[in-house]
Order: sequence, then structure tokens, then C-alpha cells
Amino acid sequence: MSIAKKDAVSRRKVLGTGAALGVAGVAAPAIMKKALSSSGEINVLMWSDYLPDDYIVNFERATGITVNYTGIGSNEEIINKMKANKGQGFDIVSPTNNRNLQWQPLELVLPFDMNRVPIDRVNPAMAQIGPTAWGFNGGVNWLPHIWGTEGIGWRTDFWAPAGAAPSYGDVWAEENAGKTMGRPHSMMLGAGLYMETVGELDPGSMWAAYKDPDKMREVWEKVTAWCVDRKNRIKILWNDADTQKNALLNEGVIVGQTWDGPPMALKNEGEPIMYQAPEEGSMAWVDGMAMPIGAENIDQIYAFIDYAYQPEPAGKAIDEHGYNSPVIGADKFAGAQYKKNFAEAYPGDSLAKLNPWPAEAPWYAEIRTEYRNRFVNA
Repeated sequence: MSIAKKDAVSRRKVLGTGAALGVAGVAAPAIMKKALSSSGEINVLMWSDYLPDDYIVNFERATGITVNYTGIGSNEEIINKMKANKGQGFDIVSPTNNRNLQWQPLELVLPFDMNRVPIDRVNPAMAQIGPTAWGFNGGVNWLPHIWGTEGIGWRTDFWAPAGAAPSYGDVWAEENAGKTMGRPHSMMLGAGLYMETVGELDPGSMWAAYKDPDKMREVWEKVTAWCVDRKNRIKILWNDADTQKNALLNEGVIVGQTWDGPPMALKNEGEPIMYQAPEEGSMAWVDGMAMPIGAENIDQIYAFIDYAYQPEPAGKAIDEHGYNSPVIGADKFAGAQYKKNFAEAYPGDSLAKLNPWPAEAPWYAEIRTEYRNRFVNA
């Protein structure tokens, strides 16, 4: 099977796995006309690499709406900012799909008027996350925006996996000491998945830890001790996309646990970078759009959503940010390099082995922060 055909099949397959990702054209004339007549601005709190400069320029040109873009690097940053500001100051924020249990009790988001959302342009499985996982406060409080995975990125000129696929364990390996990186809490989860494969944890332990606090402490005590013993092998702890890129390009990192976007973007620029799902399975997520209770620019919000759900701008943005779009047909507007990257990142049964980030209860987030801090401060 050719790469192009294999890629098409693979992307259709993964875009159909809405449950696995967290579920327990031309703008519409009426919307765009209204946006143009109102003009104004929109205040967006979103992941730091999700709105490329060209995307913003083209949106502003098409709508007359000025985008005030505040980039963030973590879900904790979004939640903490919204709690501190009591939901004020932004019109759109971008929580990840699995954080619904943390957002529901905060009562800081409003349901969308779905009559103003062209949800039929979005992959149905991902669109269903909103009314199911985020169907609180009497409506749909979340819309899919960008999806991706976390796996292994590396410098092809300095390192290569020992087998057909890399492993989360490569980040902690003695032979790579001083040349690796990861985000503390997720690389600890990756370490746990690796520990399961080598018999240091029972199979399924990391996912069982999401079920109750006692089980989580039992599992994470072992994982944290294992990670602390090997912390001196990790060079950089990252928390955003730019840190990942800089580490691979300028800081001597040869392999790391990364999001797919940063290494893919570097690869698109011709850098000697590769990203691939590890043998334990990459971790999948969908970042969305939510409307805080303090949102003021309502017409502009729906114009922003309408533009985000147009295949052409969504597809062209893929080549710059390196992630994936849930918009139907967006991939047709991405370059040939995207299709090649996708096939190389998820070879063989990689898509069947995706690990969706489970929904995180508030107690889980609190306990994880405790263990994360113990590791970081060790």
C-alpha cells in the first residue's frame, strides 16, 4: 500500500475513534456578515502554538475582528487563571477534553448556542465529546478544536530507536543521560507505562490509578520513586511548545517525550527531527474551545468558531502548528509533508494502540501534583 493511501486510511481510522479520545470551505455568509458589521475584538486564551501568525492575519482580514491572543502551556494555567479572574477577561479558552470533571464544579463556562455553531463540519465522534463529557449546565460547554498525541521526539542525526519504535523508557535510559527531556507529570505517566512492560508494575496499573485515590497512591509511590532515582538523567523539564523546540534545536537534547506538534513543525522546516508513537502507545487528547462566564464579545466568538471550522484555514494551519484538525476535509488543505509525517509517526498498529487520556477527577489532579512536585523538587 502506498504511503498516501495508507495515510488516508489511518487518519480516517483515528478520526473515527471518538470514544478512544475521551468520550464516556467558505464561511457561512450570515455569520461572516454579522461579524464584519460588528467588527470589534476577541480575547483568546489558548495553547501557545495553536494560532499561527498567518492564521490570525487571515481571520482578521476576513472578519475585521482583532484577535488578542494570550498563549498558555498547560491546563493548570488555564484553570488557575480562570479561577483567579472568576471567569472574566477572555472570550474563548481551550481546555483539554479530559479535564471536564475539574471544570464542571467550577461553574466558570457557559453553554454554546449550538444554532450558531456549524458542528456538522466536525468529525462526529469528536463533536460528541461536547454533549457527553461536557454536557453540564444545561448545554454543550466545549467544542473540539485541535487534536494530537504525546509520544517520542528525537534528533535523527544523533539518535535512533533500538527497534522499530521508540519507548518511553528511552527518555530515562542511562545511555541517554543528560540528553533527554519531558513534561514532569506526563513523563511520569510514560515511565509508569514503560515499567508495566518490564515487569516493575502490574499491567494496567497506570489506568487503574484513575479509579480511586488509594489505588493512585499505591501506583504513583512506585512510579515517583523510580523517576526520582533517575532524575539526574533528565536534562530539561518542559511546559510548553517553544521549550520543546528549543531543547531539540539548541540545548543538546537528542530524545524526549513530547507533544506531536513541536517536532512535527520542526520536521516541516527541514530540521533533522522525528516524532513517533512509542511501543507502549502514544497518549491522545483533544483540545477544545470553551466560553467563560465573563465572555463579552459574543458575536465575535461565533465568528471565531465559524472560521476555525472552515477546512481551508484549519488545514493550512496544520502545516505550521504540526497537530491535527477535527474539521472534515481540513487535511486536504495541508501540504504533502503532513500526510507523510502522519504515516511515519503512526506506523503499523500505532493508531490501534492509542492511549486516550482518561477524564481526571479533581482528587486525581491534586494527588498527581503532589507526586509531580516531589519529583521536580528531588
